[in-house]
Amino acid sequence: MVEISAAVVRENRGPFTVEHGLILDEPRPDEVLVRMVGVGVCHSDIYENQVGPTPAVHGHEGAGVVVRVGSAVTRFTEGDRVLMSFASCGSCRNCLEGRPAYCEKFMTLNLSGARADGSRPIKDATGLPVFSNFFGQSSFADHALAAERNLVKVPDSVPDDLFRILGPLGCGIQTGAGAVLNTFNPNAGSTILVAGAGGVGLSAVLGAQVASATKIVALDVVPSRLELATELGATHTVDGKDPDVVARLREIAPGGFDYALETTGNAQVLRTLVETTRVGGQVGLIGAGKPGSEVTFKHSSLLSGPILRGIFEGDSVPQEFIPRLIDLYQAGRFPFDKLVTTYPFEQIQRAVDDSEAGTTVKAVLTF
Repeated sequence: MVEISAAVVRENRGPFTVEHGLILDEPRPDEVLVRMVGVGVCHSDIYENQVGPTPAVHGHEGAGVVVRVGSAVTRFTEGDRVLMSFASCGSCRNCLEGRPAYCEKFMTLNLSGARADGSRPIKDATGLPVFSNFFGQSSFADHALAAERNLVKVPDSVPDDLFRILGPLGCGIQTGAGAVLNTFNPNAGSTILVAGAGGVGLSAVLGAQVASATKIVALDVVPSRLELATELGATHTVDGKDPDVVARLREIAPGGFDYALETTGNAQVLRTLVETTRVGGQVGLIGAGKPGSEVTFKHSSLLSGPILRGIFEGDSVPQEFIPRLIDLYQAGRFPFDKLVTTYPFEQIQRAVDDSEAGTTVKAVLTF
């Protein structure tokens, strides 16, 4: 058993409170124990705080150093620097086809609050099992367990100051960039509309830059985020509060956009994207709406042939895609660090508050 400190949520919409003296299991044969150096704060962590089971330890964008490995682990050894990404089974049809983000056991492995066998790897100081193994890691803690399949080895060329903020590449950043580079895979010269200029949306803007899109449009309601989108490569920005937003978008792309990405979870925004995508264009849905929410479209807007599809984790194979993003960063072509604001781990609630207020795009907690 390993004694750890972790940010625990005791009630829905309650604070993330750092507690000491929690107990983490020793690694099982296929698991790795990681000492955290940094972890991103993602919208999914905040959402689960609001609606998920409690008490719980969230966190799923971890970066750290391997402390111990299980007896069946072959790809990692003590001292390796790693990123922690989402969990997948490796044996279902989608995993075997190279689509682990659509693992048939994704919900069980990532969102059930337990391992696949129902066990919970974390207990609090009183011995109460805590909902954990969130996205196969629960990395809002100074140590975390992950299965070997969850991990990505960090190249030796990455300096320590960059390593500390790499965690978001394991989820939010790979989701936005991957939606463009993997799902859309656009030709150079394409037009791309990104709705929502948060961490995922701005990562998509960076991905559109890498893909050599000629028109990259960011749609948001926060002026500072639209300014940042321009700095990161957006050729146009549109205020989502504009009552003529559809007309404004059609001025920029009269024939409609080749690709549009929805990251806000707002049903009206999704409808706007469908109405401003060209015949035969693609609309990608990432943003999660409120439980039970529905979307309506004009029948004619769907008859014109836009392809509408949901996107998980940027259609990424993390062990292949994350090293690509790191290489792009080191080549000066993917400056994701401009999204990041760091906070000491003990200030997790402040980081969450700033993220919800929109004053921080991508918070990273450091240890």
